[in-house]
Amino acid sequence: MYYEDTYVVLPPDMQEQFVTTPELEQLLQGLLADIQHQDLPTDLQNLTTVNERVQRLVKTACDLDCGDRGIWQWYVVRLDK
Repeated sequence: MYYEDTYVVLPPDMQEQFVTTPELEQLLQGLLADIQHQDLPTDLQNLTTVNERVQRLVKTACDLDCGDRGIWQWYVVRLDK
């Protein structure tokens, strides 16, 4: 069985970073804190907490448009079997 515990994050400057799941969640929390509610993707607007939004992004998305901060992308990578 494979574990999804490492992600590669591509910020707008395209300097890839390898992060763990908790690190990705922390990064997404920071990005979401700077986005106005009306600018959130539609599927996140009905969620009430930042943690719920982060979990939805981790489970169902691979990018987030942060307006002036650019588009952030992340992908799960498997380093070991």
